[in-house]
This record gives sequence, structure tokens and C-alpha cells, in this order.
Amino acid sequence: MTRTYIRDFHGDDLDQIVRLWGQVTRENEWPIYSLAEVIASCQQDHAVVAVQGDVLVGAAVGRAAHAQGWIVFFGIAAADGSSDVSASPLHALERRMAPLGLAKLSILIPEEDGLDAFTGNGFEVHHSVRYLERDMPIQRREIESLKEVGGRILPPHLWDRVAGMSHEKSLLKERLVTPLARPELAERFGVVPPRAVMLFGPPGTGKTTFARAVASRLDWPFVELFPSRLADGGTGLAGALRASFETIDELEHAVVFIDEVEEIASRRGGTPPSPTQGVTNELLKLVADFRDREGRILICATNFIRALDAAFLRHGRFDYVIPIGLPDAEARRAIWARYIPSESAVGVDLDRLVAASDGLTPADIEFAARRASQEALARALREGDEASALTTDDYARALGGTRATVSAAEIDEFQADIETLARL
Repeated sequence: MTRTYIRDFHGDDLDQIVRLWGQVTRENEWPIYSLAEVIASCQQDHAVVAVQGDVLVGAAVGRAAHAQGWIVFFGIAAADGSSDVSASPLHALERRMAPLGLAKLSILIPEEDGLDAFTGNGFEVHHSVRYLERDMPIQRREIESLKEVGGRILPPHLWDRVAGMSHEKSLLKERLVTPLARPELAERFGVVPPRAVMLFGPPGTGKTTFARAVASRLDWPFVELFPSRLADGGTGLAGALRASFETIDELEHAVVFIDEVEEIASRRGGTPPSPTQGVTNELLKLVADFRDREGRILICATNFIRALDAAFLRHGRFDYVIPIGLPDAEARRAIWARYIPSESAVGVDLDRLVAASDGLTPADIEFAARRASQEALARALREGDEASALTTDDYARALGGTRATVSAAEIDEFQADIETLARL
């Protein structure tokens, strides 16, 4: 029988490592570590192989971090599963990693795999352990590009925190989130995932919140472009916009958001031409180019949709033009519940506050709630009664002093815009 040698991994072993990985994982459709991770650890971390002549019959690959060692891959060729070959690479890898001062060496394996090679080498089985993982929303190669355009990864569950507004959420889920998150399902029904969407409505109604929620639900980086900041650059606003979109093009996924887009996409024409006409022309070109790439979406928002250039809203540039109005009763209830302290919630008539705040934006309600809390605290300090709780009257008084951001005339205009400009 050909003698088995245990030695360190060489670069020339890579092809046989790939062959061995494929053989070992063929029966397991879900390997813990991908081939790319195994190759990276072979080249950068620690790896030993078992060879018989010129044939690689076994391998053990590991990496270490913070006194914790992990076996990234362990495999023995099917024809050479003898106990001596099985144990030797594990033992050799342990010896090689010992100088790193590891406290533990661990491995995750599929449930159906055998344990003899590990238990025979001193590994202890821990029951009631589940393996969880998630794909990172941004890869290392994209970090600098994301940083350059001021993008960030948003916390999860922002979508779930948008309470109420069920009609708007349903529209965004059906039109944006599902086709982008599940392109295979969209293709099955002949739905083309959107590339650009316009949100419009009165100020303070939550358009930015919805854009952020979409990014959170998709688990994509969120890039907000601020025209006022871009204008401060030396290349001019049009050049800065172009440079930003070129950098965004280096990201695999992205939700790009431009708020108050009317500032850079206003109606062209007039004598002399509008100062922003060149910027509008550039933005129209950028939107057209942006639509050619998958895995990203542009969300624009405006308080004044009538001010936008007609070409900007034309079919073929924006897939949907979606109205975002004032919060409905369900949404107002959720907003109030968010700002009323738990100690006071039992004694507050939430129905009364919901009815009294009809016509207010989320920001208006937040202002009233915070004002009520501040006034109640000041009163408690004056009266020496720090155990007192807020009452419905406290919030009602704060509402009485809160001016609505959106006027009745603006609401009427918004309803008219829905009839003439919305595209759902």
C-alpha cells in the first residue's frame, strides 16, 4: 500500500483541493464553507494535506481569530477513508495552529456527516447547537466606493417599524421589494423589476422613511445624494452627480435616494434658460444609464411634483410614480404609541389623540408628543411630584399648540396630483 505523507499545503495543490472539495460536498448540497472561502484559507491561513505519491487524498484547512480556531474544510478521498489517514491531517493542523495560542479549535459539520474522525481526535460534540448565517450586504471590495458616496448599511427591521400606511406599504412591497428581492418569482409572472421610482406628497409625510425602509427590507446599501452638498464640489453639480453615479456603479447592490429632486430636475425652458437646465439634462442621461444595470434602484422624492420637468416623469424613466400622503388612523395610533411612555400609556385615551391628530404629519405628531412630555416634566419638577404620569389632557394641550405642516389647500393639490400624475 502506498505510504501517506502529511505536509503543508503548496500552491500546486490547489487543483486537487478543488477536486477533493467537490467530492466531499457532492452529497451535501449545502456545505458550511464555500469553495471560495476554502481556497482563500488555503492561501492565506493554515492548511495541511495528506498525499499518496502525487495524489492528494485528504486535507484540513483552518483559520484563527481571537484565540478561537475554526476548521474551514476537512475532507478525505472516498477510497482512502482509513482511520490513519482521517486522523492525521486533523492532528497536523492542530499542531500547526497551536503556536497561535488558541483556546479552542472548532468545526461545524452537516448533521449527516460522520463524527469518528473528530471524536477520535479529541473533539467534543455539543448538542442543541444551530448554525445560522447571513450574507453581508456589502463586500470588502465595495467598502471604499460606498464610503466615497456617503452610503451606509441600515439596521434591519426598519420596514416593520413603519406602522400603519398599509396601502402605501402594500404598493411598495408589490411593486418594488418583491420583484427586486425575488427576481425569479418576478420573472415567472413576467414582471420586470423596477429601476427607478418617484415618491411624491406633502412635506413630512415619510417619503424618506419609506425609501430607507425599502433599503432595509432588501438588505442593500443605502446611498442618499444631497444636491446641495454635491454643488459644493469643484466640478459643479452636474459633474458631481455624474461622478457619484459612476462610483455607485461599482456597487453590486444599492438603493440610491434623492430627496427634493425638484431642485435639480425643475422645468426647463425660459429666456434666459434656467440655471439648473444643464443639471436637469445630465440627470436625465444618468437615469437612463442607471436603468441598464440590475441590482439597484433609484428612488426620488419630491414635495412639488408639478415643478418637475415633464421629460423627467415620462414612461421609460420612472417605472412608478407613487403618492405618499398623510398618516392614516392606524399609522397615527402607532406614532402616538411610540412616544407615550409605558408608565402613562394606561391612562391615555389613544382614540381621542388619534382623532385629534387627523391631518398632521408624523413629524407634527412627534413634536406634539415631545412637547407634552417636556411640559409634564417641567410641571413635575415645579410641584415636586416626580411620580406623576402624563394624561390625555397633556397631549391635547400640546396638540392645540401644534401648527399643521400641511394646509388644506396643499392636501387638495395632492389629491389632484394623484388623479393626474400618479402611476401605480
